Amino acid sequence: MFKNYIKIAWRNLLKNKGFTAINIIGLSLGIGCFIVIMMFVSDELSYDKYHEKADRIYRINSDAIFGGTELSMAVSADPMGETLKNDYPEVEQYVRLYSSSGAKLIKKGSEYIEENRVTHADSTLFDVFTFKIILGNKKTALNEPNTVVISESAAIRYFGSAQDAIGGFLDTDDNTRTLYEVTAVMEDMPRNSHFRYDFFFSMDNVQYPFGSYLSHNFHTYVVLRPGTDYKAFNENFPEVIDKYILPQAAQFMQVSSMEEFEKAGNYLAYSLFPMTDIHLRSDRGVELDANGNIQYVYIFSAVALFILILACINFMNLTTARSSGRAKEVGIRKVLGSEKKSLIYQFLTESTLISIFALIIGLIFVKLTLGWFNDISGKEMVMDALLSTNFIVFLLLFPFIVGIFAGIYPAFFMSSFQPISVLKGKLGTGHKKNYLRNFLVIFQFTTSIILIVGTAVIYRQLNHIQKAELGFNKEQVLVVNNTGIPSETRGSLLEEIGQLTDVISASFAGFLPVSGSSRSDTVFSTETVITDTNSFNMQTWAVDYDYLENMGMEILEGGRFFSREFGSDSTAIVINETAAKLAGFDDPVGKNLYGMTQSGELTTFNIIGVVKNFNYQSLKQNVGALSFRLDNNSWVSAYRFNTDDVAGLVETIKEKYSAVAPGMPFNYSFMDESFDKMYRQEQRVGSVAVTFAILAIIIACLGLLGLATYIAEQRTKEIGVRKVLGASVSNIVKMLSKDFVKLVLIAFVIATPIAWWFMSKWLQNFAYRISLDWWIFAGVGFIALVVALFTLSFQAVRAAISNPVKSLRTE
Repeated sequence: MFKNYIKIAWRNLLKNKGFTAINIIGLSLGIGCFIVIMMFVSDELSYDKYHEKADRIYRINSDAIFGGTELSMAVSADPMGETLKNDYPEVEQYVRLYSSSGAKLIKKGSEYIEENRVTHADSTLFDVFTFKIILGNKKTALNEPNTVVISESAAIRYFGSAQDAIGGFLDTDDNTRTLYEVTAVMEDMPRNSHFRYDFFFSMDNVQYPFGSYLSHNFHTYVVLRPGTDYKAFNENFPEVIDKYILPQAAQFMQVSSMEEFEKAGNYLAYSLFPMTDIHLRSDRGVELDANGNIQYVYIFSAVALFILILACINFMNLTTARSSGRAKEVGIRKVLGSEKKSLIYQFLTESTLISIFALIIGLIFVKLTLGWFNDISGKEMVMDALLSTNFIVFLLLFPFIVGIFAGIYPAFFMSSFQPISVLKGKLGTGHKKNYLRNFLVIFQFTTSIILIVGTAVIYRQLNHIQKAELGFNKEQVLVVNNTGIPSETRGSLLEEIGQLTDVISASFAGFLPVSGSSRSDTVFSTETVITDTNSFNMQTWAVDYDYLENMGMEILEGGRFFSREFGSDSTAIVINETAAKLAGFDDPVGKNLYGMTQSGELTTFNIIGVVKNFNYQSLKQNVGALSFRLDNNSWVSAYRFNTDDVAGLVETIKEKYSAVAPGMPFNYSFMDESFDKMYRQEQRVGSVAVTFAILAIIIACLGLLGLATYIAEQRTKEIGVRKVLGASVSNIVKMLSKDFVKLVLIAFVIATPIAWWFMSKWLQNFAYRISLDWWIFAGVGFIALVVALFTLSFQAVRAAISNPVKSLRTE
């Protein structure tokens, strides 16, 4: 029996090749999109789960509000891990990562290579994380100073093989010019990690004033013993603060208790955060890498499901559109004794067969588009991911689930035809309401309009960011790392390049107004005795005389920037508007601020100017307190230029660097590109959204075409009668289209508040955002209506110009 179902289904599919092709293409598009998005979602959800102790590893987060400055950081004090392990038996082990140095120069032959995927780690690294060691002893690999564990790719890059790397030495050009012995080689870290390093250097080589609970520069991870509730463990941190942090803080400022500290409007807290949640649920300062966003996972999952549903709806509409063509087949089968259930099985077999073909084509679609999707999403997904057990089971069941879901309504609809009626040609009148089909069209266009509105809002917000008044000029600024340039020649090199015809200005720029640039936070007070009421936290940037002009920033009237004419500027400070507000100064120029150094000494700084607020972080955040100090911060330089021959200018500057430091890498970037990187995730989301919005509207239009075809077939004789009585083509087109226009308008009314709510939530992520103007929704609604009318006009005109004699002669 089943073999017979297959045979009949195959014959029917071949008999209606055009209908079959449209059905398969529409369904394969939906299936292909669904699989691609599910691969993306599966990859996002897999981060850090490969560690054996993944469910027991937690990062220590820090949150503080001090003097009006709010900090939410992924780092903590260096003694915190050891303190928790010693004082609380629930803590099995801890490890710290120290990555503030950013990069190291490692010598290969006669040249140095800048390596960015480097960090320092405790010897307990492999007690916490699961990294597969190829060669070496992971228990002792980082026990001694001047040791390093490297990845297999790094071993091949520097030594030719992992075997040759063991016992070899890496020559690093850092402050100490250290030779590190390679004690172990591990497999490259999986890409689904919230941090990825090729080099783990010994923590013993870090030059840092260890022991302070007040300085937060370490990413610290702890392993809790099995059965420990991390949320309950977080209740221990107030005790840690009282026992260790407050006594150290009391040496520098007047604070007697946490209650007194909090009464002044301040706040300090630590918490454990599950490592497996970091990639999707953490967006803090000093993250080790750019993380994802769980909201986008939810959104893409919903989009994938909706696109698949849209494709299934198309299948239903297109199948029922052909129902009149198969009505007599059903009638004859019933007259010959076929039961309703056998007809249902027959139609479900056909829909499943179409689903199988659609799945095959959908997989080909995935293969062809995966590289492109990786480019716009920043992923490295491969087809092999579909060979996992979960995906194989999913793919095997998928065509049967989709086939049944998409075919269940057409099967019951067509199997319910009455044989006497269909054999007499009285299948039904098409003008009667079909609430299910109307609902399906409304659902399709509601989904499409929401996607289009979301895409439009994302692109408007990103365009707003690009054109926003930032308070500095990011255009045409070349940023060059000075790593490896002898300190005694940096100044003369900067001056020499600054005299080039195409260079407008030049300055040292260790601190740049883009995320990821170096930062240094210091406690400042308005009085000589620091208390919890007269102090605040503020970023301090060490700059040179020409920094302000080079960055295109503005000093407010009444003040000035650093000048070579004033020898006293070495103890001067320039603050921004936010800092002046936090200090409570209406007229800050001439007043003093007192800054606490790492050694605990209080230094007096005289305010000589106030710089107009500029956005030195993402526009998702408000401008925080910031100050400039005159100091030698020369590891990065910035050159503002004015030339169309950018490549030629870069080559000229490169030659001058190479002449001073031969063998050193020349690494450069452009400030506007660094600025754009802060919004790379939103840009990727926008690109993905516009792609699937277009696909959704195409699929919705296919469904509309199917429904229009169905209605036109059902009203063939009516159209013929109207034409005989003198109806024009335009009248008939209007008659066939008006009901669909109503459905699109209803979809617009439903979609508008839903889209408004979702995009309002998304825009809340930005401190500087656009308003959701009415014309965005009106414009999208108009576009949807025009697309729908264009789709309908094809079938409506075709029906209107048909010969009425052909439609009436069967009477």
